[in-house]
Amino acid sequence: MEMKKMELETEIKQMEAKGDDILILGIESSCDETAASVVRNGRKVLSNVISSQIDLHTLYGGVVPEIASRKHIERINQVVTQALTDADVTLDDMTAIAVTYGPGLVGALLVGVAEAKAIAFAADKPLVGVHHIEGHISANFIEHQELEPPFACLVVSGGHTHLVVVKDYGEYEIIGKTCDDAAGEAFDKVARAIGLGYPGGPKIDKVAKEGNPEAIHFPRAKVGENAYDFSFSGLKSAVLNYLNACEMKGESVNTADVAASFQKAVTDVLVEHAMHACEQYGFKKFAIAGGVASNSALRAAMEEACAKRHITFYRPSPIFCTDNAAMIGSAGYYEYMAGVRAGWDLNAVPNLKLGEKSLRGRIDS
Repeated sequence: MEMKKMELETEIKQMEAKGDDILILGIESSCDETAASVVRNGRKVLSNVISSQIDLHTLYGGVVPEIASRKHIERINQVVTQALTDADVTLDDMTAIAVTYGPGLVGALLVGVAEAKAIAFAADKPLVGVHHIEGHISANFIEHQELEPPFACLVVSGGHTHLVVVKDYGEYEIIGKTCDDAAGEAFDKVARAIGLGYPGGPKIDKVAKEGNPEAIHFPRAKVGENAYDFSFSGLKSAVLNYLNACEMKGESVNTADVAASFQKAVTDVLVEHAMHACEQYGFKKFAIAGGVASNSALRAAMEEACAKRHITFYRPSPIFCTDNAAMIGSAGYYEYMAGVRAGWDLNAVPNLKLGEKSLRGRIDS
């Protein structure tokens, strides 16, 4: 094993000495987007193809795992082919294949992992497994060429709400996380309750622009054991209780006010925790990532809070906040450069924790 690591280090040093570009084919299929991308040297996106299933799952009010898996199977080959075509490259030009192997829906993950393994085997290319949340964090490297660790990052999505210290490329410390619902999950549930439907995040963001964020005071939860932890189930319940009370009293509900007030409650907590962490840890660089990071109110509030504290604020464009393969290609590049290689027994790990490296199929361990 030690000999193999030495060989990998020698290979990487030789490529760096020659100034060769590292081209990574990234593949993402953890939920309801089938995506492929070609990324050069971890920062330059040559192609970014996304086949979304949102319209299909909207019919059911949320993602149906079995349908998601079937659609991934239908689209994965076409998406990969299109990504290579758009980048004007071939499989032979690729340095390595990177793929999301967790966390996510197990059936959906398996489609991407199987595709990546087949491509890597057939083309005789190294295979790199990437953590989905690590990909979201790495999306910031794509548009901010100057950004380098260490920095603090808030990852907010439908399944996760993490406050993370990015110590180095591929090295993370979670200092805060949700104790119950993720922020994005709360958005979806509240959107459903006020009749907006799925996907909740974008719809609440749009409707909230027409409402008064101060109209209704919803609670901002404090978690006693850890000042950086989050809790959104109480806020969600408070919204549901408000709606039930209005119904019982025969009062009309101003949907825009409810959306705006709920959104502000979530934003206030996220901003407060993030800024507290930056102050306590002394960070002057702060980033956001994940699907909820595309929320316009959150982006504006974070930008204002960072400016007041003279903290440089980084956020990806909305297209790189939601699930995409460019972020996987970026994260895969840094894993590849660190000597990470996966074996042919790489498998989907639906509950993979950030910072937890699954040893299955890894030859760098």
